[in-house]
Amino acid sequence: MASVAAPVITVNGTVIPASRIAAEAQNHPAASGRPGDAWRAAARALAIRQLLLDEALRRGVAAEPEDLGGARRETEEEARIRALLDVALDVAPPSEAEVMAEWQAHPERYRSPDLWDASHILCAAAPSDAKARAAAEDRAGQILARLEREPEAFAVLARSESDCGSREAGGALGQIATGQMVPEFEAALAAVPEGGLSSEPVASRFGFHIIKVHAHAPGQPLPFATVRPVIAEALERAAWARASRDLVAQLVSAARIEGIAMEES
Repeated sequence: MASVAAPVITVNGTVIPASRIAAEAQNHPAASGRPGDAWRAAARALAIRQLLLDEALRRGVAAEPEDLGGARRETEEEARIRALLDVALDVAPPSEAEVMAEWQAHPERYRSPDLWDASHILCAAAPSDAKARAAAEDRAGQILARLEREPEAFAVLARSESDCGSREAGGALGQIATGQMVPEFEAALAAVPEGGLSSEPVASRFGFHIIKVHAHAPGQPLPFATVRPVIAEALERAAWARASRDLVAQLVSAARIEGIAMEES
C-alpha cells in the first residue's frame, strides 16, 4: 500500500518543512499506536513559533541571544520570541490582597512537610521482570503474614530478608519527609497508622515493600510571611502563562494556517 503524504503546513504563506516537524515530534509524547498525535503536536508547536516570529518581525522586535547556563545559548529565534513576549505581555505582580487570598483559600498547599519515622523490608524485583515481580510479591506476602503473627520480629526479619541496605539497621529508614521517597512508596506510607504495618505488600519500581511506621508528625501550616514570596511568584507565573496563551490565541485567530487544525480534537 502506498504511504499517504503528510500535508503541507503553511503559516501565512510560510512553509513549515516536514523534516523540521519530524525532528520536533521527538519532543512530543504520543500514546502507543498513535504516532500521528506527536506529529500533529509538533506541527502546532512550530506553527505557533512561526506566528510569534512573524509578530516579532511586524513589531520590529530584535534581541541578542543570551547564555542559558553551561554550554547552552539561545538561538536567534528563541531570543526574538523572548523579546517579543517581554514587549507584548503586560503582567503586573499580584497585589498583597491576591497573595493573601491564595494563602487563605489553599492552606493545605503551604505546610511544612510531614515527617515519618519508618522502617521497611524490600523484596526487590525490576519492573520489567514479570516473573521476578511475582516471586517478590509472594515472598513479601509470606513475610507480612509472619509479621502479623510476630510483629516484634520486624527488625530480625529485615536483617535476614530485606534486599535494601537498610537491612543492616533492622530496616530503619530514619526520618522521612514528604517528597523524599518515590510517590508510590510515599502514598502507602501515608496510609499506615502509627505503630502499624502496611496491610499488604506495597508495589514500587524497586519491588515490594512491607512498611512499618513508628511515628508520624503531620506538617503544620506555614506563616504567611514565610510563604508570601513563593505564592507571589506562582501567581505571577500563572498570570504570565494566561497572557501568553491569550496572545497566541489572538495570533492564531488572525492568521492563515493551512494543513493543520490548531485546535486539538
